[in-house]
Amino acid sequence: MEPREQHIHQPDTSFDGGDLDCGNGLLLLIRKHIDPLQPGQLLEIRSTEISVDEELPAWCRMTRNELVSWTKHGRQRSFLVCRGAFTGRSSAQAGRSAPIAAPSEIKQVSVPERLPAAVPAPAIPRLAVMGIGSWPRPRWMLQAMHERVEGRLDEESFQATADDAVRLAVEAQLRAGADVVTDGEQRRDSYASFVGGLLDNCQLIPLTDLLPLVDDPEDFERELRALDVPAADVRHPAVFGPLGRSKPLVLHEFDFLKRVARKPGKVALPGPYLLTRTMWLECVSDRAYATREALATDIVRILREEIAFLLAAGVPLVQLDEPVLAEVVYSGPSNKRSFMCGALSEKNDPPAELAFARELINAVAKGFPPERLALHMCRGNWTPDESAALSGDYTPLAATLASLEVGTLLLELCTPRAGEMEVLKAIPDHVRLGIGVVNQKLPEVESVESIVAKGERAIQLFGRDRVLLCPDCGFATFADNPVASAAIAERKLAAIAAAAERLRA
Repeated sequence: MEPREQHIHQPDTSFDGGDLDCGNGLLLLIRKHIDPLQPGQLLEIRSTEISVDEELPAWCRMTRNELVSWTKHGRQRSFLVCRGAFTGRSSAQAGRSAPIAAPSEIKQVSVPERLPAAVPAPAIPRLAVMGIGSWPRPRWMLQAMHERVEGRLDEESFQATADDAVRLAVEAQLRAGADVVTDGEQRRDSYASFVGGLLDNCQLIPLTDLLPLVDDPEDFERELRALDVPAADVRHPAVFGPLGRSKPLVLHEFDFLKRVARKPGKVALPGPYLLTRTMWLECVSDRAYATREALATDIVRILREEIAFLLAAGVPLVQLDEPVLAEVVYSGPSNKRSFMCGALSEKNDPPAELAFARELINAVAKGFPPERLALHMCRGNWTPDESAALSGDYTPLAATLASLEVGTLLLELCTPRAGEMEVLKAIPDHVRLGIGVVNQKLPEVESVESIVAKGERAIQLFGRDRVLLCPDCGFATFADNPVASAAIAERKLAAIAAAAERLRA
């Protein structure tokens, strides 16, 4: 498309990107301004950077937004982009141009001088029944999520809607007989990426936005086609400045959970290795951090801040999710790429990566009561297709798991892909083991007898006091792509609770 002398149509809103290029923050600003628009509305992007002439049309094609026209006068360029396809507009439909906004400033990071001390919390009994974290969201909750991201639902209305969804998820777990409940992660778009929307100097953008930023777009497109979740619907955290925690990540979730639950509550957080692998994108992150290790240092600090406030609020168990550990040792020619594993980030050989992960997890856990910390890992939970997930037993991970300074490991063990639980005999005796006894991916509800048999085997291996009972993973790790319905999730949890009663007897 050749530049015009002037635009025919008036924009609905505008902003000035200055001399930013697409790989240096301009796409983040575009996403911030275009998301609140309705389909068919127009965004004006002003820029003085010459590379945008080619990169912006490529971004428009990839994201299915239409470049309507552009102008060039000296160094000053103006691009008119329609959200979605442009079907034309009458003069009566033309929007009023909003004030030109300056590029977003990087927020200054504030660090608490002193972290609060943990307070006592209810003890989790042996053979306790609990979910891993996520619970299928009602359709109206999913709609509220999308409207909030797109700027069409205010924060107060979103939280009120989420409160209702949490009540339903908690009541379902209580009916099923769970001893420890979660809020079902109802406020989160996924188990990990939601953090990117809460941290200072971080922004959630669709995976498709990253195409103009990478060195090899064709290879990147192949990665996207391998994902089972549509890349345009999945938002990925993009770091554009030093990370900070000026507001809680999940503390507000627990504050509401303890008001509506009549049982001890558990809160899950993405682990430090998972967040580092997810957020370290050389095409974006290296403009804020010189190395992956520097980024990890701030991630560890932020997680320690959050955990300290959670323990001070009386959370009985904080769970760190680290499924990406499975990708470190199981991915390769014989295994398919796993969506949840930070596929776009760099990684070293398995021994180096496991050592890096161990260092980060133990740095987060240092000084906290180990009995209040747990770690969960599995082999992928983005599709009910068992053949698409990673496969391999815990042998290459046993030494790493045994060296972690957490008091509980919640592990996938029901699916044959996870191998036999005997491999875990090397785990120290002071560590509790949450044994996966139902497969959340399968629509069939496991028999109580089969769950009892798995529980009995775990008790034989590890002792009654060390065993907890849970599903292999959450029932809806990704909000828009649950692996089970709410009805099946409740029935599976109820089967675990019935088996636990027999085991206690």
